[in-house]
Amino acid sequence: MLKPLLLLQSFLFCLFNVVFVGGRLIGGGFSAEENPFTPKASLVRYWNKEIRSDKSSLRSEFLISKASPLNAVDSATFAKLAAQNSLLTRLPDFCSAANLFCFPDLSPSLEQHNSDVKFSVYDQKNFTNYGNAAAGGADSFKTYSKDGNVVTDSFRRYSRNAAGHDDKFTVYGDSSNVVEEGFNSYGTFGTGGTGEFTNYQNGVNNPTSRFTAYSDGGNGKSQSFKTYTHEANAGNGQSFTSYGKNGNGVPNEFASYGVSANVIGSGFSNYGEKGNAANDSFTSYGDDGNVPQNNFKNYGASGNAASDTFASYRDKANVGDDSFSSYAKESNAGTVKFNNYGQSFNPGSETFTGYGKGAEGHKISFKTYTPNSTFKDYAKNGVGFAKYNVSSTSATLGDGKTVNKWIEPGKFFRESSLKEGTVIPMPDIKDKMPERSFLPRSIISKLPFSTSKLAEINRIFHAGENSTMEKIISDAVTECERSPSVGETKRCVGSAEDMIDFATSVLGRSVVLRTTENVAGSKQKVVIGKVNGINGGRVTKAVSCHQSLYPYLMYYCHSVPKVRVYEADLLDLKSKTKINHGIAICHMDTSSWGPKHGAFLSLGSKPGLIEVCHWIFENDMNWAIAD
Repeated sequence: MLKPLLLLQSFLFCLFNVVFVGGRLIGGGFSAEENPFTPKASLVRYWNKEIRSDKSSLRSEFLISKASPLNAVDSATFAKLAAQNSLLTRLPDFCSAANLFCFPDLSPSLEQHNSDVKFSVYDQKNFTNYGNAAAGGADSFKTYSKDGNVVTDSFRRYSRNAAGHDDKFTVYGDSSNVVEEGFNSYGTFGTGGTGEFTNYQNGVNNPTSRFTAYSDGGNGKSQSFKTYTHEANAGNGQSFTSYGKNGNGVPNEFASYGVSANVIGSGFSNYGEKGNAANDSFTSYGDDGNVPQNNFKNYGASGNAASDTFASYRDKANVGDDSFSSYAKESNAGTVKFNNYGQSFNPGSETFTGYGKGAEGHKISFKTYTPNSTFKDYAKNGVGFAKYNVSSTSATLGDGKTVNKWIEPGKFFRESSLKEGTVIPMPDIKDKMPERSFLPRSIISKLPFSTSKLAEINRIFHAGENSTMEKIISDAVTECERSPSVGETKRCVGSAEDMIDFATSVLGRSVVLRTTENVAGSKQKVVIGKVNGINGGRVTKAVSCHQSLYPYLMYYCHSVPKVRVYEADLLDLKSKTKINHGIAICHMDTSSWGPKHGAFLSLGSKPGLIEVCHWIFENDMNWAIAD
């Protein structure tokens, strides 16, 4: 028995650099308690084999911590399923065990809920047949799905055929990360009552709501959306399909909707179609937003005596685009008012196609309207333009004096700011992505990843048509396949081993991995402490890796020429004590950047005239040649 054991020890030492001690395996960069066949142990060995730097071993734990948490058995099992194209059959188990970002599958329920309900501090629920045919009473959702990470709620046939039933959603989905809410057949054929959404999805990173057949056939049931998706960021936005269709006297109010939001889109399809005496009000909708996009199709078509008001719509926003197709088409005695519409910070665009066409007795007025508008095939009578083509307030590009609020203070700065004692505003460097882990190479090498395989990827991760996950996957894959910019070398990586390979292919094997230590100082002024220029502060090459939103942890890694990399202590403004250790990269050649890049709006210059610096955010990384 001794000889086979000696042979096994020799084999393990040669292959994994491990030995038996007291009947347990140790060595290879992991403890005696760890299994050497896990993805994490494999990554440790790969790092030790590929990286040739004494200092780098001190910095590797950050990357190692993002290794797949799968144990050896699960890793082998899921790798086999991936090879057989059968991973989708075990997706919930796979997502849980591998620490992935996946939406739960919510299937319809036949359970009946007829009594009043109050949900407080609740999360992740499938609501079906709630409040149906209810007479009076109220359902209340308060502080629901607040501060969640990935929130998915489904409301089907909710408050249908109810009479005088009130629904209140207060602080719903607030301050969460990726939120997807679905309202199907909500309030359909209801009489009286109110539906109120207040502080809904505010501060959400990736908000999506879908209202389908919402209040269809309703009679006098009012709906209000107040402070909805306030200060939200980059979601698919809100979709209203067949909203208030065939309704009678249904008032809808959108107040402070999408205010101060970043890249939010809303779609209104067949909204108020064939409705009678509908009354819709959009006030402060999309104000102060960054590139808001709204699409109205067949809105109020064939309606009778409808009244729509757009007041301070997309006011002071940055750019933004709105599309109105077949709006109020073939309607009767409709009234539409646009007041202070589209007075954006930087001019956006509006397209009106078939607007008011075939309508009778209608009155449509535009007051103080944006200059970038296109009207095609619209009603020639009953449409009035007052102060049309008035120039909107825009920033003066290049002078650095008038800057849109969406260019966050401290996001870009000059190299001269990196001097000890300088007071500098720190942007929000907090990681807003869902927590995920890398996949081991044994699995990721068997998964499709290309725009030609999007249907297959969607099937694996249960991404339905027009779903949030479908768009997340499509956006990430498309960006990864985008051609590199001038002088850029890029690669998207979903395993730590692939990241190591890319970094060493650009910089060589003597490298150091760095990241900003924590998020202290975010969104406040800090004092620059001790500063160290990497590679002596010389212009050098570096690889930066930034997270991409995808089911598994994926980074967009790229290298651009002519950069300087710095590390600096960040001190509290009052006490002057160290609160963080930041990594900054300065791009010395900006000649290929666009003239409307946020850096030039913020700093007041033009491409090629100045260098531009920025911090490495939480969980992003910078690779540099070891000093």
